[in-house]
Amino acid sequence: MMIKATDIRRGMVITMEGVNFVVVDFAHHTPGNLRAMVQTKLRNMNSGSLVDKRLRSVDQIEVPYVETKEYEYLYSSGDEHVFMDTETFDQLSFAPEIIGTSMQYLLPNSRVMVMHVPDKPVSIEVPASIDLVVVDTPPSIKGATATNQYKEATLETGLKVSVPPFVGPGEKIRIDTRTGEYVERVK
Repeated sequence: MMIKATDIRRGMVITMEGVNFVVVDFAHHTPGNLRAMVQTKLRNMNSGSLVDKRLRSVDQIEVPYVETKEYEYLYSSGDEHVFMDTETFDQLSFAPEIIGTSMQYLLPNSRVMVMHVPDKPVSIEVPASIDLVVVDTPPSIKGATATNQYKEATLETGLKVSVPPFVGPGEKIRIDTRTGEYVERVK
């Protein structure tokens, strides 16, 4: 299947010059009077090396067949993170380059989608938003009513995010996993 370069997303698998790559990061640029382009950071699935590649917005990119399966995160031991296939109950541990930064959003028993290219896991996709409990945050300053005033909060997974001053320890908040930003307080 062929897609336009502007349709590339993080975690997607693409094929270039016969080699499969996982999109680690991408940014769409339209500089001044030049044509639009997509700057990507790709991980070679064969060697594991990172490659920066600039694509024109009109380029056609090949996307191989990717199977998606649901897994449940069980536990971590050092750098090893163990997941269970929800259909077969097989337990697997994935390499850190497959997991990427997803572990900062996962608690035990969290469900994730794992993408496979012919029986080889290539990337993990976490839900678009996730609810986590605030473990630590400085107290809000009474009378500080300036707009856009945020403070740093540490969540139960160790992730640090900026939150509004009214959020306190023990409260559950929703985080956008695509941007890593605070969305709302959850009841």
